[in-house]
Amino acid sequence: MIDESGRRAIKDIESFQEYQDIIQKYALRLEKTTAIIDSLNETLASLDSKDKKQKAKLKETRNALKEAKKELELSKLRQKQDIQNLKHQLINKNKLLMRKMQMIFQDPIASLNPRMTVKEIIAEGLRINGYKNEEIIDQRVIESLETVGLVAEHASRYPHEFSGGQRQRIGIARSLVVEPSFIIADEPISALDVSIRAHIINLLNELRENKGITILFIAHDLSVVKYFSDRLAVMYFGKIVEIGDKEKIFNHPMHPYTLSLLDSIPLPDPLYEKRRQASKRYNPQEAHDYSKELPTLREIEPDHFVLCNTNEFEKYKKLL
Repeated sequence: MIDESGRRAIKDIESFQEYQDIIQKYALRLEKTTAIIDSLNETLASLDSKDKKQKAKLKETRNALKEAKKELELSKLRQKQDIQNLKHQLINKNKLLMRKMQMIFQDPIASLNPRMTVKEIIAEGLRINGYKNEEIIDQRVIESLETVGLVAEHASRYPHEFSGGQRQRIGIARSLVVEPSFIIADEPISALDVSIRAHIINLLNELRENKGITILFIAHDLSVVKYFSDRLAVMYFGKIVEIGDKEKIFNHPMHPYTLSLLDSIPLPDPLYEKRRQASKRYNPQEAHDYSKELPTLREIEPDHFVLCNTNEFEKYKKLL
């Protein structure tokens, strides 16, 4: 599990303060040791090997020179090791973070390798994180399968032998096996039948409540979002336009795009739906005038933020 941003950082390692600290630390040592070696060489050159009185000092100087050269080589080796350690830290700096984050994909068919058994699919995350003991791996795989409502016998089967809902459960088991604290669920029910969706939503709810996992639930179905989420962020073209407590956003929607989304939700009333007019589509050019001041996220009420400028902010405050 390698952090690609860390790989890129290595190419520009000289710009890091940690690298400069290592170079400076050993530069002083190397300079001091080199000066000692030069001094000993001068002393050695001035001594006469034939003079019996200088023989003892000659031997002492040679031994000191030998130790100084050894210290010089050790300092160079330690500097190289420290730089290697820094490179390793840069490459693996987000390893623990990545281990605590997992993903549930939108398409339960495309996200599972058809050539791998369920056990191999689920165990892959454990192997990447360095698990070698097959007994522990088997035990963790079975625990994950049972957590999502499957059984140990399913571990030897292949993805094509399961229904869409079961495949999504396998995908959830794969994300749970490394015991994450944060899961990104990218529209986990949009590719499933309506009859299966409620089961998957209830399963995610149980995981959130029993295991304390934070789930970032991405969806277009606002009725599901209202049922499942505690906090809500509304995005338009990759930018958050409204964020905050779910109840406050549903009860007091402010941003025109949020209003447009809520207005498009169908009601279970055929007569009302027959009479209602088409929802007005959100057009940023018509809804906003940002020629003088660009918008920023501002707190309209506690834990309720809206993307707006000063004029819109004053208008929204009056609507509360």
